[in-house]
Amino acid sequence: MSGLVESLLLGLVFPGIGAGLVTILFMIWFERKFTARVQRRIGPLYVSKRLHGVLQLLADGLRFLFQEPIVPVSVDKAGFLAAPILAVVLAAAALLFLPAAPGLAAIPTRYNTLAFLALMAVTPLPIIIAGWASDNKFSLIGALREAFLNVSYEPVIFVSILAMIILYGTVDATRMVEAQAAVPGVIANPLAAFTYLVAVMAATDRPPFDIVFGEQEIVSGPYTEYSGILFGYTMMRDYLNLYAFSIFFTLVFLGGWLPARSLPLAPLIVYVKSVAVMALLVTFRSIYCRLRLDHALRLLWRLILPLGLAALALSASLTILHGGWLPHA
Repeated sequence: MSGLVESLLLGLVFPGIGAGLVTILFMIWFERKFTARVQRRIGPLYVSKRLHGVLQLLADGLRFLFQEPIVPVSVDKAGFLAAPILAVVLAAAALLFLPAAPGLAAIPTRYNTLAFLALMAVTPLPIIIAGWASDNKFSLIGALREAFLNVSYEPVIFVSILAMIILYGTVDATRMVEAQAAVPGVIANPLAAFTYLVAVMAATDRPPFDIVFGEQEIVSGPYTEYSGILFGYTMMRDYLNLYAFSIFFTLVFLGGWLPARSLPLAPLIVYVKSVAVMALLVTFRSIYCRLRLDHALRLLWRLILPLGLAALALSASLTILHGGWLPHA
């Protein structure tokens, strides 16, 4: 029974949905304030001036919660209603396999890396379903863009992680972290870290890969017909994916909970590192303009994927010549 309670707490608190929701709220505020500062604006302020507009997030959340969701007559209701909820569930389920400390995971398994990647690989499907079910040309265009991008960034993610699996000699995220006691993965194979981050930006529709939603072209892409709490779920899905990918990057490339190995410091270190990765990725919104779809596909296939293959070759070379740069766990 205690094991079940512990799994539920981990799933609901950290690295589960509880910490994810709190982080999402903070990250939305940070993104809006940072973008405003870059553009020499103030950003959210008038709701709770003394708190620099933090309560604006609460106001937005309450608006989503109490706003009536409008379901157009022509949509496929089953797909339209299920898609945003399924998208959130898949991202939340992937978090259950990520360890927050040695032996501390909601679903402990030696194959947590493979389980995480498998679940995250299918998270784009609800978005494609949403675009198809909406019976809207803008939504359908956005769904097709998501499909095109998906077949371009998924190989990069898998290749970059495969490079680290070869280097560490394990698919267990806990053992991957312990293998970084001497040298973190981002230093051992910087090519894999770079290609992973670029692919994650595409997977989470972060600029310059926010092509799926292209507000100036297709309103809000697959989410055009959504309103109220359903639209809130779609936003939650995007940031929850970013949160999950950031935790995974922390475990594989940043040494996870190291130098600590015990509670309560280990989960705190993982969380701080993950939030730092998220903050880095959201700042690109203020730096890069949106790529055209064909330019993004060309970039991913012709530059980023070859770099990922080079990272794979680097890991294989280190393993063959030196038994791996990092000591295997």
